[in-house]
Amino acid sequence: MNWDKNNFKKYFKPENFFNRDLSWVEFNRRVINEAFVEDLPLLDKIKFISIFFSNLDEFYMIRVSGIKEQIRAKIIDPKIDGLTPNEELRKIETEIQPLLTKIYDYWNNYIIPNLAINQIYITKFDELSEDEQDVLTNYFHEEIFPVLTPLAFDPGRPFPYISNLSLSFAILVKKPNGERHFARVKIPTILPRLLRIDNIVPPQKCNGESCVKYIWLDDLIKQNLQILFPGNEILSAHKFRITRNTDLEIQEDEADDLLEMIEENIKQRKFGSVVRLEVEKDMPNFMLETLTENLQISKQAIHIINGPLGLSQAMELYGLPLHHLKEKAFHPITPDVFADDNNLFTLIKKKDILLHHPFHSFTPVIDFIKQASNDPDVLAIKQTLYRVGSNSPIIRYLIEAAERKIQVAVLVELKARFDEENNIYWARELEKAGVHVVYGLVGLKTHSKMTLVVRKESDGVKRYVHLGTGNYNASTAKLYTDIGLFTADKKLCADVSELFNFLTGYSEQKKYRELFVAPINIRESFLDLIYNEIEHVNNGNPSHIIFKLNSLVDPTLIAALYDASNAGVKIDLIVRGVCCLVPEVPGLSDNIKVRSIVGRFLEHSRIFYFSNNGDEKIFLSSADLMQRNLDRRVETVFPVYDKDILNYIKETILHPSLLDNVKSRILLPNGRFVNNHSVYTENKVSSQEWLMDFVYKNNPKFETERS
Repeated sequence: MNWDKNNFKKYFKPENFFNRDLSWVEFNRRVINEAFVEDLPLLDKIKFISIFFSNLDEFYMIRVSGIKEQIRAKIIDPKIDGLTPNEELRKIETEIQPLLTKIYDYWNNYIIPNLAINQIYITKFDELSEDEQDVLTNYFHEEIFPVLTPLAFDPGRPFPYISNLSLSFAILVKKPNGERHFARVKIPTILPRLLRIDNIVPPQKCNGESCVKYIWLDDLIKQNLQILFPGNEILSAHKFRITRNTDLEIQEDEADDLLEMIEENIKQRKFGSVVRLEVEKDMPNFMLETLTENLQISKQAIHIINGPLGLSQAMELYGLPLHHLKEKAFHPITPDVFADDNNLFTLIKKKDILLHHPFHSFTPVIDFIKQASNDPDVLAIKQTLYRVGSNSPIIRYLIEAAERKIQVAVLVELKARFDEENNIYWARELEKAGVHVVYGLVGLKTHSKMTLVVRKESDGVKRYVHLGTGNYNASTAKLYTDIGLFTADKKLCADVSELFNFLTGYSEQKKYRELFVAPINIRESFLDLIYNEIEHVNNGNPSHIIFKLNSLVDPTLIAALYDASNAGVKIDLIVRGVCCLVPEVPGLSDNIKVRSIVGRFLEHSRIFYFSNNGDEKIFLSSADLMQRNLDRRVETVFPVYDKDILNYIKETILHPSLLDNVKSRILLPNGRFVNNHSVYTENKVSSQEWLMDFVYKNNPKFETERS
């Protein structure tokens, strides 16, 4: 069935789209709501609190800073959702400020007391014994004091530079002559924010029992600030924390050397404008005015905090080896297929193989590169790397392959936000070993996840491919739900080979056999598939679309889904994060239901299912349905042909997600999410728990680990 983009314009009305950034706030609300789940273990509650604040920091550094740039540029035109930048900013603060009040109330009145019940104490200095105070004071003098640098602010010395996300003391000192001056002391980031007292002081009993004791580093510094200002009186000292704009524009088309330009961009990021100021609740007005005036920030951008600033660092507590305060550990399994033959190429040649992380181990992906690097029959290895993490075994094997004279070509995406420095390091290490390193394409981020191995065999040269929805990162593969596919399918392998030619050379290829590729044709390919479902409905046949993804933002594809809903297509959307589509509105989206699942693992896989009149189709992707992914990134969408794999994805991933009535939440037409509680006739289904049980039950040697 043909589609016409002009037809979509009838849906482009403000009431038909949620604001992207307010939808993100709703996502982070779902994250923090996990901390309030009654039966969630205590340290897991703290984990979600930490994730919430880490998410919030990035939101202000990127999204809020972008809105403020629009306001400075005097942009007053409303977006597709009808909000101007000023209106959007006000609504964001209206939503976030009460959330912060709620979380800090929970931290102070639930988390801290319950930590104490479990013999974990975050104490104040004056609550410690004299012996503990003496030892900590000595520790301050020996370990902390030499690192501290007080910075004065007076007519002879300008207001000190404040780095992004740094925690500082704003201090008012009184000199012997009566003059009062402002000073700043930064809390050093090279020391742990939470100091474990029983690692410094000989362990003592708490109420007759063994215990764990912490003190915030800033509290210990505050207790000893006087030593930094001898001969002066400290009148007040209060903590503050700033967030800067880190989303600086990259003028790639003007760069002679992309790597040097990214390095310079990282330096400039440190000096981005201040977009948020967090201060302690009892900071006096004169001190607050000094900060706002010199940081050039409005009162609207101030968050007054009743508790520790920078609670993302509470994740340190999650590292405690107290398993009774955490969810039961899960250990990924290696599917039985890998026990059939030690040679991965033989296995892949026989049949496509699916890996579903973190339920399946990431080890076979590493072994794929390892075997290729050691195989004398391998001629070439090509791979895209977006976020590889530190101490990457994959990098090590790529280097070994190059040292063995295998042709290795790697696209390292230097523009992967907040991983730029890590990626620059790995790019240089790979280059030293003789790897052909490409930094990416001008104007595009390469976000697709692909590995190609070319091997000389008795019957000719063969190609083997791994395609994934997530990064080649062994650490995040334990935390994110992602899918990887090994295949030797000739058409897919040829497509991947030609896509690498596009990335490393001057190919202008616009058509691929099986892959959909952004920025070439992903949007148009999905439109074809959606309108194919509309045609089935028009012919009197049932139709069903299921999308599982992180974000749904693209207006054109949202309009097409509205069209499909109005035609009678049943649509289920499982959207972890941002969703700009308004569901279940009569005459617009009656047949669209939106769910979001937030659980112990980060839902990250992108799956697109089309019932196709019984000849079901499933596609997997590295891409979310956002303009940036479809227009400004190199992304891939790849089909699933193997019927066993297709059924696994449908029955083991999608259907349990649709049945989830424990961790899923339903999006209402007003933009809020509500818990999808089970009714008394239903069994409780948590899709992630179900999957953990499923993989053990289908691998008997592991079943005892879960039981």
